[in-house]
Amino acid sequence: MGFLGLGKDESEVAPASALEQAKAGREDSGMFAGAVTGLIESLLDVGIDGKGPFDSAQKVADVKRAEKPEAEEAVDAVVRGHLKLAAAGGFVTGLGGFITLPVALPANVVEFYVVATRMVAAIASLRGYDIKQPEIRSAVLLTLVGADADDLLKKAGVASTGRLANLAAQRLPGPAMMVVNKAVGFRLLSTAGKKTLTRFGKGVPVIGGVLGAGLDGFLLKKIADHARHEFPRRNTGI
Repeated sequence: MGFLGLGKDESEVAPASALEQAKAGREDSGMFAGAVTGLIESLLDVGIDGKGPFDSAQKVADVKRAEKPEAEEAVDAVVRGHLKLAAAGGFVTGLGGFITLPVALPANVVEFYVVATRMVAAIASLRGYDIKQPEIRSAVLLTLVGADADDLLKKAGVASTGRLANLAAQRLPGPAMMVVNKAVGFRLLSTAGKKTLTRFGKGVPVIGGVLGAGLDGFLLKKIADHARHEFPRRNTGI
């Protein structure tokens, strides 16, 4: 998979081998392992905790809660705001066509998942979950891979307990959380190449921007729907 400059095809980064590398804590798997580490750090440090002008998920949740006292209205507002961000990012990525695609697309992949992470974490917070808790943070990341989450947990040696939010009750050790997080990173990057093929319609300037906005908005909506399911509202009085 030459996309993202990783220099590896999908057979070299199959999910199973990715899990084995993550469990072993290998640091010698080259640029791909470095890309995985960088992606996970960005999702946790920027997507959840915020950085610079990019507000943290907790701040986004607090602002929407103040504007919309009803939790579900606040969740709806969070989703709408992030759908606009994702669509804008997709539009800009495709706006220049094939000329800018090699540079813009890798950046858009990271940006998309950072936006998605903040949205999911904000939803979790509004539903009553502590997004500072390591297990909840891992559950947020697992939400990004959709139906693959249970498979990743199983391969990482973590028992599935139904909805991802239930990970909080397991109080898993730090190393287990690191394995799960890395597994998510490997899965996201190893499937990014497949999703890239659907983006080649962006080759035509302006039209490509419209297609990019639509695709990123559609993908984020799927993640939002999954997050609503995986983080049911808790009885916390909010």
